[in-house]
Amino acid sequence: MLRTVLLALGGAAALAGAILILAGVPAGVPALAFGVLVVVGIAFERWRYRAKETRPGAGWQPTGERFEDPETGKTIEVFYDPRSGERRYVNDSDPPPPPGSRAEPRAGA
Repeated sequence: MLRTVLLALGGAAALAGAILILAGVPAGVPALAFGVLVVVGIAFERWRYRAKETRPGAGWQPTGERFEDPETGKTIEVFYDPRSGERRYVNDSDPPPPPGSRAEPRAGA
């Protein structure tokens, strides 16, 4: 709900900025920039923090962090790779990979 409201406000600000720029009003530039920044930021957040489809393989350590995804209602577990510092968000109901496996999430995840 909040995401939808923010997307609508960002889109409205971008549209208002574009109209002001076309009308020759210089104040349209910040409005357009703000609207585009809000829309792109929300789209990036959605892509960046989604859960992966499978558990990571060897070398990844569970952090002990778990939370409920508000959109799906599923429990998400956080894993950490000490070599790279990367964190992965995994659906807690996924089975762990076989021992010694180097399983990675699918590219489309």
